[in-house]
Amino acid sequence: MRTHRIRIAAAAAATAAVLSLTACQGSGGGTRDEGRASSPATATPTTQAPAATPTSAPAPAPAPTDTDASGSKSTSPQGTAEAPAPGKNNGKGKGEGGGKNTTGTPNTADTADRPCDASAVRVVYSPLSRPLNHAMLTVTNTGRTACSAYHAPVLRLDDGQAAVAVDRGSKPQAVVTLFPGESAYAAMILSAADGSGNHGRTSKKLTVWFAPRDDAGSAGGPAVLELPAGTYTDSTTRVTYWQSSMEDALS
Repeated sequence: MRTHRIRIAAAAAATAAVLSLTACQGSGGGTRDEGRASSPATATPTTQAPAATPTSAPAPAPAPTDTDASGSKSTSPQGTAEAPAPGKNNGKGKGEGGGKNTTGTPNTADTADRPCDASAVRVVYSPLSRPLNHAMLTVTNTGRTACSAYHAPVLRLDDGQAAVAVDRGSKPQAVVTLFPGESAYAAMILSAADGSGNHGRTSKKLTVWFAPRDDAGSAGGPAVLELPAGTYTDSTTRVTYWQSSMEDALS
């Protein structure tokens, strides 16, 4: 019985001690646990891996470029043929599609066979002091395409029916082809220097026709020239073939 009372008393004392400790902690007078942090724990920052940069497909290689003489560049797909240069026939001859090109510039091969005519030339008559009784005919291509001065000029003095005779010994080795701006020459022997000619007269007008390639008739219309006053002609008047220079015409 005594022992039971001692146990109850001990239990009551223990309970009182617990209540006393709890009251002290509630009033702020208890001890502080130094092992516990007084502020919230700081989170350890985490590092995110950078987002992968998307890779792009390599840019296609540029098409081949050609640089012309002016420094400009033109781009064309591979396998595209170049347009032919002006004045060329792309390697094709007559009868093989080479008659025309795509540049708008006529080919020499197409136009050189065309006989010169008065519609695209200028004809000048010039009397000469040496040799005596000589004059020079100069024909200049004023057109935009080449032409050929075939054979000798076909001349008529005033209203004569017969053409002036041609000096057959003056025939050149090749036909004279005139590109735009170029000239050909033919010399006229107006009268015999020793006075041996017949039917002498003073001529006032000279009509100049151009011969075709086959030398039959004339090509195109004529050029009509007024002769200087006192131009004397006779039965020995003649003209040379067209030549490429004055020296050849006079020789």
